[in-house]
Amino acid sequence: MACLDRYSLPLSTSSEVAAERYRTGVDLLLSLWPGVAQTLDEAIAADPDFALPLAARARFHAVRAEATQAKAKIAKAMELVQINGTERERSHVQVLSLAINGQAAMALAGALEHTDRWPLDIVILSMPLGAFGLFAFSGMADHDQARVELCERHARHFPEDDWWFLNYRGWAHGENGNVELGRAMTQRSLELRRNNVNAVHAVAHVLYEAGANDEAAEIIKDWLPGYDRSGTLHGHIAWHGALVALERGDLETALGIYAGQVAPPVSMGVPINVISDSASFLWRMQAYGHEVPAGLWNEAARYAADYFQQPGFPFADVHMAMLAAATGDQLALEQRANALSTLVSDGSLRAGSVVPAVCHALQAFANGNYADCARILEPVAHEVVRIGGSGAQREIVQDTLLVSLMRAGEAEKARALLDRRLHRRPSPRDTRWLTGLAAG
Repeated sequence: MACLDRYSLPLSTSSEVAAERYRTGVDLLLSLWPGVAQTLDEAIAADPDFALPLAARARFHAVRAEATQAKAKIAKAMELVQINGTERERSHVQVLSLAINGQAAMALAGALEHTDRWPLDIVILSMPLGAFGLFAFSGMADHDQARVELCERHARHFPEDDWWFLNYRGWAHGENGNVELGRAMTQRSLELRRNNVNAVHAVAHVLYEAGANDEAAEIIKDWLPGYDRSGTLHGHIAWHGALVALERGDLETALGIYAGQVAPPVSMGVPINVISDSASFLWRMQAYGHEVPAGLWNEAARYAADYFQQPGFPFADVHMAMLAAATGDQLALEQRANALSTLVSDGSLRAGSVVPAVCHALQAFANGNYADCARILEPVAHEVVRIGGSGAQREIVQDTLLVSLMRAGEAEKARALLDRRLHRRPSPRDTRWLTGLAAG
């Protein structure tokens, strides 16, 4: 009897142990739950000629920013799949190889073509989805809509209560503005598989978009202790809790969460999360009028100094610019912005001119030149989506614009922006700001 994956797709192994360990490993990989590496290694050991566990292991190395190991394992998987893989498996490994070797545009095109033929191949379907997926980092201005369209195109193939698909379909709808549907789907996904950090992450985002901050805080407080500190997104889920506390003005709780679970010395997350979470939390503190405790900016900058020195990854570029601006490293920020402008000019930065513009605006804000910051950001605010990440992560740029407008005396523009935001998402912070503007 042929071995099959969870969706009854054939697997090129005669070892049921390898097939079972692969099925379990994929579920752990797609829920980012501890045990991924060990489980996939057991599949590899059970059948060393079976390419897909090696490819999934390479994918996990890539998620963990372990580039050398990822490239070695995907190369081995490519060798094996040519010898004894099916057409689907060869395509599967090829798409992963493109992504792991930095050919993101080709990987996205390949993933879309692959899933049109094999929509239930969820390792590949997962790749364009999520905040850090191939769509999000494509530089597209409409990547939120693209995720929805991809999920809806293939929804008919999945069982109604498929925990994995419900989560990413719900995430896509929530980020694209259908918060009620997104909330229902992501919360159902979490009910079906509680040991799934991607589900609680998606729930945190849709609750943020719904303005349900107290509910988000309770879910995070209840769920997070059951997720090992070594888990890939432990620090990032805690960051969501810190943002909720900061938004409601509870600085003591926010700083306690940051210091205990998010800051570089304590987080066990991957560099892109550690850097973006620490930089954006501290920048929000500063923008909201709080004093950042001594040493925290320099601590975050020291950690970041080992990463993302080569400009061209917009999401990282923006957060590296925050650190440089906040610590007064004007030379580093100018060099990054200039390099990004060059990449825009030669057409190799798909996110476009919004990226160097945000870098210049952050410098102006840090220098107290609020009118200049607003002048730079206003024309490109609608393009910020192109840097990738989630709506909650990108909102920091709009916060910077809003605070700049208020501090530059542009009360009418600030009120209009606040009105639009409050119409979309109730926010205690925005309500306080609007009240302050009304009081003059």
